[in-house]
Amino acid sequence: MDLQLKDKIALVTASSRGLGYAAARTLAQEGCKVAINGRDGAKVKELAEKLSKETGAEVIGLGGDVSLPDVPEKLIAQTAEAFGGLDILITNTGGPTSGSIDALDETAWQKGIDLCLMAHVRLIKSALPHLRKSNSASVLTVTSYSVRQPIPNLLISNSVRAATVGLTKSLALELGRENIRVNSILPGWTETERVTELMTARAKTNSSTVEEETKRQAAESPFGRMGEPEEFANAAVFLVSPAASFITGVMLLVDGGTVKGV
Repeated sequence: MDLQLKDKIALVTASSRGLGYAAARTLAQEGCKVAINGRDGAKVKELAEKLSKETGAEVIGLGGDVSLPDVPEKLIAQTAEAFGGLDILITNTGGPTSGSIDALDETAWQKGIDLCLMAHVRLIKSALPHLRKSNSASVLTVTSYSVRQPIPNLLISNSVRAATVGLTKSLALELGRENIRVNSILPGWTETERVTELMTARAKTNSSTVEEETKRQAAESPFGRMGEPEEFANAAVFLVSPAASFITGVMLLVDGGTVKGV
């Protein structure tokens, strides 16, 4: 299938590793001009050069922490200036602090809100003037299967990401008349650096090993394994592509069947 992505312009935030990097790499392989982003400006620029050489696509690296109020607008402006516009926006972020209600103070909650809700709001709002000029505008928010089935000890993520799903669905309704599609992917446990960090924390709490915790978590999927970043990326790139032109307002689980609800 031709995803019709040749020369489309995309920005993928939090894409110096994990799910974001996998999505950016797949977009570049499909012929997109891609801006990747990470907090470490030097590292993300090196990754952009590597990705460009690997795929033959135009790739730039933009440093910045998307949880900070002024960064999203700058990233959008830099992408549009470098490539002459914007067609695709994938709003990915890192994960907030884990912990129980007793362990989490208001500072942790506010940081979680800025990271997992307001970053999406600010990025999308800043991107709209450019997306309105595109003939294939698409936004994809990356959330978590926790919005359907809460994950123990991830209280902030469970709560705040649910708000981002509400934002996504609302914007799909609001922007549909302008032919701007807005969807979300709800990834499950995937073999990324972030998941390794969570498994390490669990192992410490449970006096077990990372391997034991990973095996225990993977058993919740009918496949008996965690996902691979490329499996997430394939779904993400299809959703943002013109090939998915009649799909909007979808909250797509890419979780290997972990969520058991209908």
